Amino acid sequence: MEPSELDDWAAEAAEAVGVGLQPGDIAAVLDLARDAAHGIARPAAPLTTFIAGMAVGRGQPLAEALAALNAAIEKRS
Repeated sequence: MEPSELDDWAAEAAEAVGVGLQPGDIAAVLDLARDAAHGIARPAAPLTTFIAGMAVGRGQPLAEALAALNAAIEKRS
């Protein structure tokens, strides 16, 4: 998948569930998934990004959720 196709998919998926994406969100979440996959285990990638989404859904800023989860990954790796 080309980066532009991924951006298009992310925009469609966000619209489907009624949320907006900010510049940098896609890259930040993909980086988190990569770090979880490499630092914990491959199956941790979707689980970790889901947990980030739950935190954001409860009102935590994405940057804070990502920082906390990255710290947890670093602690385990």
